[in-house]
Amino acid sequence: MHRSVPTQNSSLVPKSIKLQFHLSAVMTGLALNCSINKKSLFDRKHYFYADLPAGYQITQQRVPIAVNGSLSYSLCIDNKMSQMVTKTVRIKQIQLEQDSGKSLHDDTRSQTLVDLNRAGVGLMEVVMEPDMCCGEEAAAAVRELQLILQTLGSSQAVMAEGQLRVDANVSVHHPGEPYGVRTEVKNINSMRFLAKAIDYEIQRQIEELENGGTILNETRAFDSKLGCTVPMRDKEGQQDYRFMPEPNLPPLILYDAKSLPANMNHQQVINIDWIHERLPDLPSVKRKKLVEQYGILPEHSFTLLNEDGLAEFFESVVKQTQMKPKKVIGWILKDLLSYLKQHSLTVKESPVSSFLLADLLNLLEKKEISSTAAKQVLAELWKGEGKTPLEIVKEQKLELLQDQKELEQICQAVIDGHENEVMAIKAGNPKVLNKLIGLVQKKTQGRSNPVLVKQLLEKKLSG
Repeated sequence: MHRSVPTQNSSLVPKSIKLQFHLSAVMTGLALNCSINKKSLFDRKHYFYADLPAGYQITQQRVPIAVNGSLSYSLCIDNKMSQMVTKTVRIKQIQLEQDSGKSLHDDTRSQTLVDLNRAGVGLMEVVMEPDMCCGEEAAAAVRELQLILQTLGSSQAVMAEGQLRVDANVSVHHPGEPYGVRTEVKNINSMRFLAKAIDYEIQRQIEELENGGTILNETRAFDSKLGCTVPMRDKEGQQDYRFMPEPNLPPLILYDAKSLPANMNHQQVINIDWIHERLPDLPSVKRKKLVEQYGILPEHSFTLLNEDGLAEFFESVVKQTQMKPKKVIGWILKDLLSYLKQHSLTVKESPVSSFLLADLLNLLEKKEISSTAAKQVLAELWKGEGKTPLEIVKEQKLELLQDQKELEQICQAVIDGHENEVMAIKAGNPKVLNKLIGLVQKKTQGRSNPVLVKQLLEKKLSG
């Protein structure tokens, strides 16, 4: 399986940009536990296709920049975030090469157009070994890779914008037998489509073989509208790419602390050890720290990191509020995140800042408002009218009811008006008490403290 990450580079660019390109590749290799080759070579891969007018592609077929790595990723069991298993896929190599153009097929007019804007642009390709057995595993691995790339700054890795593309090689075989003939599903641009494409292709190949057919070594594309893969071009007879050393590019030389010459300008070379020492915390480390520092559940740490900027938002709220992190996480994941998804907004686009949410949670923690009222305030904050939580509380008179005698009278009125529920509670069904608490909350318009209401009801019912 391949991961293509376009970066800003071509064969004719300033040296500083080339250095950054190679630096990104080394960082990615180190983050994926690869061995970095201090000398890597460039090759020409000859093939004649409309998406590369030059008739060849510059790549690293013989000695790539990084080899023999691994990527660990987590997978939900039966779609339950609370049950997760960690798996590992081996990284065969990371290579630098040129991107090709983009073919645009117009079936209506029976013609193909080619967009050559990205042809020749440098990209980094991560090649994985066949260690995954379903679309869900592949999507989870790619999602982890995407987070790593974003953390390193190697790429923004937005699949919808073509910054991260996947070529999935799929084959089926019986246990203990050699791998079957593989097909390659090209240029998949979303995690969801990746999982669907692989699962469909696995099932298609199984059915083909069971019906006595054969699998062709071909390139296919995933049709998201039909939910299936379709043939693009047959690979038979195209295996001889006539690789040759690239005559216009010298070997790429990297250094470590031992091999770096004393008189070398450190700003014009890449020092592998220097990069390794300065790698940021990777997603797996960040998740572990979130769990240990704030006492949240492991599955919550995954959600925080999977949404761009959400972990930083959470930590900012925790620093500004008196509420415990375990309670804050509920408001972040259940309330704020649901608002964001409902309105198709990113964390950075949220009209409710970390300061405003912390301010609201402080009112709740000080018992100045109820949780019901807090949700009402959050809904008002979402309108983005520039009001503070306290201003909204005062305007809508959402302060917690402080007069206990008045609250006792309301509780008594609820008890008197619901004899059946009272009888059920006295008969040994305490769950019915929640209904009475809800009725008191309704009468007070969410201004009563549920804990105090429960105590008052229990006292009156036991008398």
